Amino acid sequence: MKEDANYFEVNKETWNKKVGIHAQSEMYNLDAFKKGKTSLMPYELKALGNVKGKLLLHLQCHFGQDTLSWSRMGARCVGVDLSDEGVKLAKQLNTNLQLDAEFVCCNVLDTSKHVSETFDVVFTSYGTIGWLPDLRPWAKMISERLKVGGIFYIVEFHPIAWMFDYVDGQPKMTYHYSQDDVIYEEYEGTYANQDSKMVSKEYGWNHGLSEVVNSLIEAGLQIEYLNEFDESPYDVFPGLVKTESGMYKMNNQLFPMIFELKATKI
Repeated sequence: MKEDANYFEVNKETWNKKVGIHAQSEMYNLDAFKKGKTSLMPYELKALGNVKGKLLLHLQCHFGQDTLSWSRMGARCVGVDLSDEGVKLAKQLNTNLQLDAEFVCCNVLDTSKHVSETFDVVFTSYGTIGWLPDLRPWAKMISERLKVGGIFYIVEFHPIAWMFDYVDGQPKMTYHYSQDDVIYEEYEGTYANQDSKMVSKEYGWNHGLSEVVNSLIEAGLQIEYLNEFDESPYDVFPGLVKTESGMYKMNNQLFPMIFELKATKI
């Protein structure tokens, strides 16, 4: 749709601006990463385990830290992202760290037009599906890029978390759990640097768990498990407190912060 193309262009412009800010942020901690610290979190490390020798496709990879972390663990990786600046930095990091990952700049829904090989693992994480108006073409693409018996794994913020408007700092329940209409937000700063003066202009969509599950089933994947968790590895919502595990949760936790889903192509 022409309208969707405009939304993607606005989002791409915002993500291009975010790259430089995020690369210097404490949250992404690029210096520690360059010295060998993994950017991967406990959920995905536990779910995918030993990836040595596996072909891994990372969707919506930003500037490639997670892609390169999997590469360090022995996977042969391809990362895909909408942002030219993100892919440019990912390629620089790959060269500087002497790794063998590849990076492709395209809309994630167009991945199959740019990447023809099939993979043992397709991976995506934290703040990805909300940029997509419809999950059916996304799930179809995932199925196309997986080998038979290959694994798809997503770890993502829970749909309930996206029902709130956080722009004014005080969460206000505003949006439907599974909202078809596009959501537009314009605000100063980013999740990784709230003091930044950059203006984020973003179009997004809310997807309930049934939409995630059903789109993957329709695309020929068999769901292995779906889990929901109270703790987030990132301090990206207002009023979170750090737990003993080093993750974050709300003071009065009434809904999950994270879900993970693992599926196999049959």
